[in-house]
Amino acid sequence: MKHRVVITGMGIVSPNGIGIEQFSTAIRNGKSGIRFHQELADLNFGCQIGGKPQISQEQVEKHFTPLELKDLNASGIKYGVLAGMEAWENAKLPTDLEIPDFDNGIIFGAGISGVDKFREAILKIDARNVRRLGSSAVIQTMASGISAYLNGKLGCGNQVTTNSSACVTGTEAILMGYDRIKNGQAKRMLVGSCGDFGPYIWGGFDALRILPRKYNGNPPQASRPMSASASGFVPGSGAGALLLESLESAQERGATVYAEILGGTINSGGQQNGGSMTASNNFAVQKCIHEAMQVSGIAPKEIDAINGHLTATRNDPVEIENWKTALNLKAGDFPFINSLKGMTGHCLSAAGSIECVASVLQLHEGFLFGNINCEDLHPEIKASIPVEKILYKTIDFSPKTIIKASFGFGDVNACVVFRKEVI
Repeated sequence: MKHRVVITGMGIVSPNGIGIEQFSTAIRNGKSGIRFHQELADLNFGCQIGGKPQISQEQVEKHFTPLELKDLNASGIKYGVLAGMEAWENAKLPTDLEIPDFDNGIIFGAGISGVDKFREAILKIDARNVRRLGSSAVIQTMASGISAYLNGKLGCGNQVTTNSSACVTGTEAILMGYDRIKNGQAKRMLVGSCGDFGPYIWGGFDALRILPRKYNGNPPQASRPMSASASGFVPGSGAGALLLESLESAQERGATVYAEILGGTINSGGQQNGGSMTASNNFAVQKCIHEAMQVSGIAPKEIDAINGHLTATRNDPVEIENWKTALNLKAGDFPFINSLKGMTGHCLSAAGSIECVASVLQLHEGFLFGNINCEDLHPEIKASIPVEKILYKTIDFSPKTIIKASFGFGDVNACVVFRKEVI
């Protein structure tokens, strides 16, 4: 028996908003969370701006004990725990279990995590101070650290793990949790991903010269998806989390249902036929989108909006062309399309989960957020799809179906379809 999967909780730690309420207000109003960071300037970065969530000590202390906070300097773990706990509480699930609940599990992805702790450890080891590493060195630097931290607070007895697939990580985690519930292996899965802040995460991208360098004095204008003047992606960080649940379980306990996951697909272009470590195989992208619709049982005309990957690089027109080819719609039938990255930057391993939260919020609250910084729309995009489908401001609209895709380094792809109404 296959089970339908719904979303009953969400949590967010984003550069432009902490918590669902603040985040929703920010994306409705086109608020940017991209700021100048003196630390990057002091280290002679070309790009001295980025998206860093502004979390308070009070917010951190709400979910971490003083012992846990001792020597805790992995920002991604803080972001992930805050987002994951908000999603759990938003779903109105208990946190005072005395025995593990074997119906509940966690899949929380990460990219490059705990680098600051690694650096600290290396310096202490090189100085022959290995005994001063502290008790948290292992959990902060192991890939599954965020899932382990969350599980210590939630008592999940089902699968508790992590995943890592570059910029696809968050969307992939959602589809992994979806599959587990659909196949009857769990009733509820807390899924999401996090991405650390800092120069040791972003330095490699700056060295590649794929980050914008002329907006250090005007950070909110720097991230320009679909713009003719886009000059590279702005790095970001944060975490997004969703509580996935079987429809039967949600109905039994009277949970609020924010949306249903109709289905999705994960694939790879194999770094063949134009695909590479940093570029997507276009045929694989189109196949991923097409198959996501097939397994979801929807036709292209049913899609009201696309939340694209759209990173503000030269690949944006290519992505638009892939959507156009995969959907095979007449100009007048093409759906609205938007990108969150104009407001948050590219949050790397956290991007998919943060953007999926934004997608579900639009469905649940009945709006579509506008794209900022793309008034000078790229001419290839302008020639490819109807300009009126590029939203320049937030509109009151009640989308029923949103499709969201993520594409990552290594030529990997993921696409998921969300539906507002549970029929």
